[in-house]
Amino acid sequence: MPFTLIDGWAAPPPEPERVQWLREWSYAHRGLHRPGIPENSLAATRGAIAAGLGIECDVQQSRDGEALVFHDWDLDRLTGERGPVRERTASELCKIALSGGEGERIPKLGDFLALVNEQVPLLVEIKSRRELSPARLCLAVHRALEGYSGNAAIMSFDPRVSRWFAIHAPDIVRGLVVTEENERTFGGLMRRHAWLWHARPDFLAYDVRDLPSRFADAQRKRGLPLLTWTVRSAELCERAEKYADAPIVEGAGVAQPGTNA
Repeated sequence: MPFTLIDGWAAPPPEPERVQWLREWSYAHRGLHRPGIPENSLAATRGAIAAGLGIECDVQQSRDGEALVFHDWDLDRLTGERGPVRERTASELCKIALSGGEGERIPKLGDFLALVNEQVPLLVEIKSRRELSPARLCLAVHRALEGYSGNAAIMSFDPRVSRWFAIHAPDIVRGLVVTEENERTFGGLMRRHAWLWHARPDFLAYDVRDLPSRFADAQRKRGLPLLTWTVRSAELCERAEKYADAPIVEGAGVAQPGTNA
């Protein structure tokens, strides 16, 4: 009961009509990627749109403060280049080819939004590190989303990101990404509530491996939509359907019942 009271005061639920769209879609994790179509590429974006899926993407910050659609901190895994993304300018990053996809390069968030053009809803995950302030990247994402009238939300593991949007751009739907990582102790529960209170999110995006979760269920009952990631199999699709409102899917999870594909 005390947690319920504090949750309601510190992180009140959103107006239902503000977030209903979140529950109505399945979302392609980093776009609809597969061999020959790299993750977070414009080709993966086109594939998700054609399949009738919403899209989850990741953004990193360039050296000059622009938002680029890219997951990793370093270029090594996804390109033929090496080194941190943050050490390159946006113009340099946009020239870098993505591995495994002919003609695909790292896109700016603005170019990604122009391609989607309100056809499907978007989840934009803002990547951050504890030792770095996320404010500059939050501002870049906010600027990219200004004037975009389609359904779009930001989310992050970092409660400072959702808090930034709650203060500076409260019109943008914001979410907190959560993984319990087997930390179901009282201390872990306290930390999750502290993150919630600081973030003031409109929804949660929860690790499907942690479901069912008493914390996630309590927030869902309060009116926060519960999305879940990464749903990669029929078994995980069943779990997502039972315990969450919408799945973020990849691989074998895309073609399962309950997705839009």
